[in-house]
Amino acid sequence: MSQENNQFFSNLLRYFRRYLAGAGLALLEFIKVALLAGITIALVRYYLFKPFYVKGASMEPTFLDHEYLIIDELSYRLHAPTRGDIIVFKYPNNQQEYFIKRIIGLPGERVKISENKVTIYNSEHPEGLLLNEIYIPKNVVTEGEVNTTLSKDQYFVMGDNRENSFDSRRFGKVDASLIVGRTWLRGWPLNRVQIFEAPKY
Repeated sequence: MSQENNQFFSNLLRYFRRYLAGAGLALLEFIKVALLAGITIALVRYYLFKPFYVKGASMEPTFLDHEYLIIDELSYRLHAPTRGDIIVFKYPNNQQEYFIKRIIGLPGERVKISENKVTIYNSEHPEGLLLNEIYIPKNVVTEGEVNTTLSKDQYFVMGDNRENSFDSRRFGKVDASLIVGRTWLRGWPLNRVQIFEAPKY
């Protein structure tokens, strides 16, 4: 083999070595980025936000069957739940099941339901605050007779579809430890996308 050919193959070999080294670095960078992205997504998914799929009619008309929601799991690490928040929580009698309801009664309050009306008794309203629940259609009534006092870590929850909701009127109070997070966003269907905040009473 001539000296020119030897030089050609030597140059070609050096070129491929440099190419493979560059490709290896690029592949390594891609793997690093993919790992970081995966870790970030996992952290967001398991510690900050969680998807939730609505099943049933207990929260109509606020939420309909088969809608997709995003649950904020961070807020309640910074502050306590507030009245009117829509929360996802573990069902007290079977913590493998998850329910979605609205917070009506807060820790330390007395909740009274009578004659289709909801009244809250607390230090600010010792004579009782009759809730004006604007999220409930006028033709829907809150059935049941309830008179219960919540401890320092308990909440009273109900569905917006009061006539078709299995809630604290039936299964009782919900401990704070069972709350997963608050409903932050409806992401699907697209024509009903909405961010949610607690109503003013």
